[in-house]
Amino acid sequence: MVASEPILETEQLTKEFGDLAAVRDLNLSIRKGEVYGFLGPNGAGKTTTIHMLLSLVRPTSGRIRLFGEEVDPGSPSPRNRIGVLPSHGQLYDNLTAREHIEFVARIKNADDDPESLCERVGLETTLDQRVRGFSTGMRQRLKLAMALVGDPELLVLDEPTSGLDPNGARQMRELIQTETKKGVTVFFSSHILGQVERICDRVGILDSGRLVAEDTISGLRSRTEETNTVQIEFDDAAARAVHRVQHLDAVTAVNTDDRKLELVLEDIDATNEVLSQLCQVEGRILSVNTNETSLEDLFAAYTTEEVKA
Repeated sequence: MVASEPILETEQLTKEFGDLAAVRDLNLSIRKGEVYGFLGPNGAGKTTTIHMLLSLVRPTSGRIRLFGEEVDPGSPSPRNRIGVLPSHGQLYDNLTAREHIEFVARIKNADDDPESLCERVGLETTLDQRVRGFSTGMRQRLKLAMALVGDPELLVLDEPTSGLDPNGARQMRELIQTETKKGVTVFFSSHILGQVERICDRVGILDSGRLVAEDTISGLRSRTEETNTVQIEFDDAAARAVHRVQHLDAVTAVNTDDRKLELVLEDIDATNEVLSQLCQVEGRILSVNTNETSLEDLFAAYTTEEVKA
């Protein structure tokens, strides 16, 4: 991804509630057009951070810059340029989808067409239905439509896939990706690891109010002791294939066991390079199995202080 100017920055951002430091010395820099995953267990301080970014909670100390301008803690954030999908935001059962969108449009002084917005999120056939009968997935899509009012430059999504079944989560990811292709920046807060891994360019891991790691997924993997392995089974002895791969920079260890060859890779993305070399060996490859460090493994490593960020 080409580097661009930060659209959201925090400097030593801290929020204390009495003796409890909910967020401590948080430094973030999120570039225009990127999808930034804000990851952490429940209670890590993610929602408190979002509330400070939106001027809903006043920081104890530290600074916030949005769109290159410092945000005065006592003043509202530039909400017309931000769309928000809150984790616990309630919808009104007696109102229709159209009425929800019109309500947000009035607040933002925007002239968005509710029908067009509902079509963008796949709710065009339920535009004038009361929300009372909406499923969880439909409610989340309506919240996203409301967040899109005014064509915001920054989307702040707090647990957008929470409560969704796999199909609903996939649809939500696709809707978010459609917006990012238009250049929208997304701050994606979640505790659902798989969703973050599938959609985000970079990830920050928050634990007990502190940012303990920040990088791309591959960058986070490179700093752990977890290994990425590929196991290849041949129809004949595997030892004769060793010379084809042991010189590759991405291969850090080679083990053979009869017809099986196990390679430890610096980066799982090197699998194709390895296989292209092995295809030049006489004989047939019967199977290929990869074992990549999962985001769950990374999360456990960073939040239990096994890795120094």
